[in-house]
Amino acid sequence: MAFARRIQDPEAVYFITFATVRWVDVFTRPAYVDILLDSFRYCQQHKGLRIHAWCVMSNHIHLMISTKVSHHPSDVLRDLKKFTAKQIIEAIENSETGESRKDWMLWIFKRAGMQNSKNKLYQFWQQETHPIEIFSNKFIDQKLNYIHENPVKAGLVDEPWEYRYSSARDYMNNTKGLLELELL
Repeated sequence: MAFARRIQDPEAVYFITFATVRWVDVFTRPAYVDILLDSFRYCQQHKGLRIHAWCVMSNHIHLMISTKVSHHPSDVLRDLKKFTAKQIIEAIENSETGESRKDWMLWIFKRAGMQNSKNKLYQFWQQETHPIEIFSNKFIDQKLNYIHENPVKAGLVDEPWEYRYSSARDYMNNTKGLLELELL
């Protein structure tokens, strides 16, 4: 039986990973990444989300986050995933730019939704967020390296700071990235 990790301490910093169902490569299109990034920004401004590091890959997201006092990370992540799922599905359905994978992606998301009684129609994200509490400076360094090296290991860039959809620029290149960060 798989053991589901839960966020125990709402004031701690967590390493979080979540992925699309069936690892569908949705985030190869900038329009879908933009929905996700706009949602991160909204949660930062209105839901107490504090982002310390991040990387959006084609089918999964890595984050190091915490939340402001009186906000629980689980609530923020639940709302973020629910909202982005709805918005991205709508963007796929209404794609006028010729989303060549439209029918295939919607079929996968619909099948996943039918297999989960918590959904009405589609399921976009896998249920689990895999939270791991950050407990030491060594662990921070390890997870920062893991997050920022992901695009390099995937062969997308030669250097971490070259990847547009991550916080590597903020940490390694002293360049402002796409999201506001609270550096660790």
